[in-house]
Amino acid sequence: MSDRFFASARPVGAALLGVAWPVLGLLLTLGLWWLGVHVWGRDSLMAARFAPEQTWDAAIELARNGDIWLHARYSLQRVGLGLLIATLVGVPVGLLVGSWPAFNRLTSATFQFLRMISPLSWMPLAVMALGVGEAPVVFLIAFAAVWPIVLNVASGIQAIDPLWLTLADSLGANRWERLWRVTVPAIATHLLTGIRLAIGLIWVVLVPAEMLGVQAGLGYFILDTRDRMAYPELMATILFIGLLGFALDWLARVVHRRWNGV
Repeated sequence: MSDRFFASARPVGAALLGVAWPVLGLLLTLGLWWLGVHVWGRDSLMAARFAPEQTWDAAIELARNGDIWLHARYSLQRVGLGLLIATLVGVPVGLLVGSWPAFNRLTSATFQFLRMISPLSWMPLAVMALGVGEAPVVFLIAFAAVWPIVLNVASGIQAIDPLWLTLADSLGANRWERLWRVTVPAIATHLLTGIRLAIGLIWVVLVPAEMLGVQAGLGYFILDTRDRMAYPELMATILFIGLLGFALDWLARVVHRRWNGV
């Protein structure tokens, strides 16, 4: 009886430890923030502008009046549209790169060159070509997201066991049946990995991209709070951006694990 009890208690203890360590890390970070403001920065303006207490009050007020949710909705819409465009472009290109050696040799250097250019470097050209507003923001998001998808889909194609394709041919599968019954399931995990990496890049690009003249969004709200010198709201928005990005990454990881049956 005791052995069975301890055996069942081990997973519970492991789960509690898995939660306790991140919570402890967050508490330590909060403690350092408090010390930085009230001890090391007590003779500066930091204590009045960026203290955890004022930030917490501002966060409660932003959540209560709905401002932060409105801007988050616009930002998430842009993220979703940019990620959709990147997926629609990246998956076919990744399939070509992974399955067509001549195309891979032809485009490899160009893709690697473009991938190394910061998406934010294209901001002036995006505004000149697309104007001010939604279009350049979505373009920058899609440009940042497309490369992880292309590379991971191509990697998934190259990792397919040739025996699976031979077996599909021996069973009389045509080109579309090979694609949907062999290729798509084989690259699904790689595609999900690419999408997760793309979300991380998107979230880095989103805030500065939303400073291109849009009238709503988390990046716009950062500028607005700065211009109004509402520093507790500014700090609360920064933390909310981090929290929302963490939630998106967690969701992508959950989908990835569920697909892999973990």
